[in-house]
Amino acid sequence: MSMLRVVNPATGTVVRDLPCDTPASVDGKVAAAREALPAWRERSLGERVAIIRRFRDMLVERADQLALVLTTETGKPISQARGEIRATPGRLDFFLENVETVIAPKLMRREPMGSGVPGTGALEETVTYEPLGVVANISAWNYPYFVGSNVFAPALLAGNAVVYKPSEHATLTGLAIAGLLHEAGVPEAIFTTAVGRGDVGAALIDAGVDGVFFTGSYSTGVKVATSAAHHLIPTQLELGGKDPVYVADDVDPAAVASALADGAFYNNGQSCCAVERIYVHRSVFMAFRTAFVEAINGFSMGDPAKTDTYLGPLTREEQLAVLQAQVDDAVSKGATVLAGGRRADREGWYFEPTILSNVTHDMKVMREETFGPVIGIQEVSDDQEAAKLMADTPYGLTAGVYSADRARAAAVLAQLPTGSSYWNCCDRVSPVLPWTGRGHSGLGSTLSHEGIRAFVTPRAWHMRAP
Repeated sequence: MSMLRVVNPATGTVVRDLPCDTPASVDGKVAAAREALPAWRERSLGERVAIIRRFRDMLVERADQLALVLTTETGKPISQARGEIRATPGRLDFFLENVETVIAPKLMRREPMGSGVPGTGALEETVTYEPLGVVANISAWNYPYFVGSNVFAPALLAGNAVVYKPSEHATLTGLAIAGLLHEAGVPEAIFTTAVGRGDVGAALIDAGVDGVFFTGSYSTGVKVATSAAHHLIPTQLELGGKDPVYVADDVDPAAVASALADGAFYNNGQSCCAVERIYVHRSVFMAFRTAFVEAINGFSMGDPAKTDTYLGPLTREEQLAVLQAQVDDAVSKGATVLAGGRRADREGWYFEPTILSNVTHDMKVMREETFGPVIGIQEVSDDQEAAKLMADTPYGLTAGVYSADRARAAAVLAQLPTGSSYWNCCDRVSPVLPWTGRGHSGLGSTLSHEGIRAFVTPRAWHMRAP
């Protein structure tokens, strides 16, 4: 039997070995979910809401112990792990409060009685929304509570069954989530967990599910979409980004530097919406650069189990080489290292927070997703140059502008094909707004009403009285 080894990235020590699912066991879980589905659908929406609300309350009650599990297997600093878990109920509240309105039947048109001849009675045209069925939730490790609940909460509320494949880097957290849902009242067959690596996710897509909801990299997203296309099933892809920010010349550069330092390095930069490129107007460039370096130097790197740690280890050991390759490529092409630039000299998978100046778009660091604590800062002459460089990417997740002038910021942002636009903020998600990407950043939306409607399919009713 294939085993999945859970390793603590702060120490490199083995936490636990878990048996992986096989194609046969995945098929069995999908079949069991399909068999259990009619009874779950027949439950009232009120019953399903009550169950997810109990799950929500258990997250609040057990945040500390759940955070420790998350920190141990991903290296996320404990304060940030607690922050994610304690913020998840706010997202769940949005789904709980809005699901009934979003999936309620809608009368679109009513025509009056005709002449009395059979077939000419009053006509009603109505839309109802029905669950997709058994959905695959192939989730991510960087924010497993956020990105997982964005899918499984509305899916379950809408009457679907979920086969949840947590990332192999956050499997213990995935199993903890499953345990809480079952304790809250979700039947085990309606929310079941598939354990393993990418081959288990591939088997899940081929196991006869009715929809695939994936969060991860662009390269894996293409594989998921290609496989799902053979089955003609709904597919949602929440992928990466190369998220840019422009700092205009009418702001306080020191204040903006502090905000962007957090936007770039929170969770070690391991966020799809983390700031990955910064363009600064030349008149404030040096002041911003100095303040940005100072802010980064104030970050505490260390044991992620300590509450004062801001930067923990990378979750994936292989990412160390990716980051070093981006730094080396930039330096070889003329970039200046203002801070960091190498793997930290300590036990575990740590990389120094790194700032590169004198960067250009000939460098990988300004074009390829970094997903780690490395960022380039580029000087620009005006808004037009900033917009041109910000748009020079196949990704389209988020972009931001810091300026005192809203209209000026909006004019720059309007030129960029992104799912989210930020004025004087960055690296944030709201449950009331759709979370969506363009280009290599994905397909479909989570959150908002759109993120609930993704888990139902419409049926058109043409109902004529005799």
